[in-house]
Amino acid sequence: MESVKLQKYFSDCGVMSRRAAEEEIKMGRVKVNGSVAELGLRIDPEVDVVEYRGRRITRSGEEKICILLNKPRGFVTTLSDEKGRRTVAELVASVGRRVYPVGRLDMDSDGLLLLTDDGELANRLTHPRHEIAKIYHVTVSGEVSAEQLSALRAPMELDGYEILPVRTEAIARDGRSTVLEMTLYEGRNRQIRRMCENVGLRISRLCRVAIGEIELGELETGKYRQLTPDEVAYLKGETKTIRKDTKNA
Repeated sequence: MESVKLQKYFSDCGVMSRRAAEEEIKMGRVKVNGSVAELGLRIDPEVDVVEYRGRRITRSGEEKICILLNKPRGFVTTLSDEKGRRTVAELVASVGRRVYPVGRLDMDSDGLLLLTDDGELANRLTHPRHEIAKIYHVTVSGEVSAEQLSALRAPMELDGYEILPVRTEAIARDGRSTVLEMTLYEGRNRQIRRMCENVGLRISRLCRVAIGEIELGELETGKYRQLTPDEVAYLKGETKTIRKDTKNA
């Protein structure tokens, strides 16, 4: 699509006049692709993400999307990386528009990652008041003792902060390793890895399998799918549950 001046885009979207948009741009209140915009900037409305006071500006009728990616290990959860590492942006390039990760999965972790161009939804999902349970399957070496399980479930302090209780269950064992299912209601930096380290457990795989009722399911590694309207309504708090016939549709 042909590029347009940023102030004209505001006018086209019915947000404000070009003159008013120019003043807001000068005041540093407008961002394009996450960076503060300068007057005179031209944008491609089909590619660039314009935000004003934290809200995405879109043309009337343009629907926002939210996708679920099965992130592989070895990819960083960002749209660009100064170290030249592979990013999740590569995996969702075919979406055709810029979508941003909601929360993080570290480079050595895999599993469910949400990406969206809906700023309001992203803010809701990352705000502590609306924290939705995040479920992980954590493979650790060897057997896990009853004492270690108790320690993982008990109050634990990280960086001087007492984390919320983490529901932890052993769901599989084969003598050489144990798979733990851990349910978090907050996301401190590398929380699960640090918890396991504190009780003497070594992680060989950390996979997020669900966010609330949004499940990874059988989605192939490196692939993504768009969330259903029911799933989006659930994440927005408009419904308490997802109809079974629409899950992973």
